[in-house]
Amino acid sequence: MGRVTEGTAELRSEHGRAGLVSGPGDPAGEVDVAAEGARLAAAMSRVVEGKPDVVRLALAVLLAEGHLLIEDVPGVGKTTLAKALARSIDGTVRRIQFTPDLLPSDVTGVAVYDQETRAFEFKPGAVFANVVVADEINRASPKTQSALLECMEERQVTVDGVTYELARPFMVVATQNPLEMEGTYPLPEAQRDRFTARVSMGYPDREAELAMLDERATADPLTDLSPVLDAAGVRALVAATARLHVAEPLRRYVVSLVEATRRSPDLRLGASPRAGLQLLRAARATAALAGRDHVLPDDVQAMAVPVLAHRLLLTPDATLARRDAQRVVTDLLDTVPVHGGR
Repeated sequence: MGRVTEGTAELRSEHGRAGLVSGPGDPAGEVDVAAEGARLAAAMSRVVEGKPDVVRLALAVLLAEGHLLIEDVPGVGKTTLAKALARSIDGTVRRIQFTPDLLPSDVTGVAVYDQETRAFEFKPGAVFANVVVADEINRASPKTQSALLECMEERQVTVDGVTYELARPFMVVATQNPLEMEGTYPLPEAQRDRFTARVSMGYPDREAELAMLDERATADPLTDLSPVLDAAGVRALVAATARLHVAEPLRRYVVSLVEATRRSPDLRLGASPRAGLQLLRAARATAALAGRDHVLPDDVQAMAVPVLAHRLLLTPDATLARRDAQRVVTDLLDTVPVHGGR
């Protein structure tokens, strides 16, 4: 598929390839993001077979310090991907099984009166972890879903007027079934906008499915998955990724893409400013995983559909014409010039 590529020479030549990015927490003052990312990807791929692109996207969201929404039909490995990412990191992991009777306090925590001390004591909820696996998030009521809003955006929880900070890194990996499935509640727009990216697993190819039948007959590969990095190592990777260089024309290109969604005749709700921030962070993470110290237009284009599409709402006419948000974003990539000018 073609892309409008005017002005890319300046963006490509401004910096050379560099595998090491300076960052805190490393004795030599440098963090090899690409090498550590490759180790994480290799560990996860032993569990999530035949899905290297999905694994790489999940790692990009981790390095962007974002949250991941995994959407697909039942049985294709959504929860397996979430667990594989969580177990690859030697940090605290909590799983929340979202059900219709789940309460917001089960997620965030609750203040309980202690009769011995005659004071209220805060009991942290399941959200107090480095990686929170929100399984089948759209099977809980919208009231319970909204308990994650403050956590995901501000990395904190407020209960009874008291604010509690969450540990870093903090990542929500949520799975959900398509809305046409029985017993699901649609995620509100504010909730979807807090997820950095959405990914669909898809069915495995024939060879991967055959291997799965052989390998998982007697054992679960998740039980043999050992952590690759600890929480401090992930924080160092996130900090190093955030310092990757982004040229001014590329920042303009990101803003132009976001603005184009707001002008599209196929959309009644375009991308928010938060979407632009998340797109740039995800592009930085993609560049870091590729071993570069700067972002290219290719990085932005690779992340545009996963980052933008789930935030957009189609017009009724576009829905009747069987358009979808992914196709709209793809068409915008073909029309918005890379130099980002007006």
